[in-house]
Amino acid sequence: MSELIQRYEPKLHDDGVAYNIAAWGEETIRGTWEGWLEFYPTDNSNLILRTERETTQPNRAAVQYWASGLEPLYFEGAFERAHPESRL
Repeated sequence: MSELIQRYEPKLHDDGVAYNIAAWGEETIRGTWEGWLEFYPTDNSNLILRTERETTQPNRAAVQYWASGLEPLYFEGAFERAHPESRL
């Protein structure tokens, strides 16, 4: 089951829409943890965007540590990776 790891401020803005950002994690069947980012439009005008796996870590604490070190530049790249057209 997915778990919320961390919420971020400030919001990311794209084409006039603000997005809240959160890191999520989940334990795999092998016992490791995967982490990803989700972007929530604040005005509900767009879809919620989610990256594919951004990290694999040995445990939840390591995913928390990864999430705690993310910077705005990382969010910008992850936001681009989360757009469906970027996966073509």
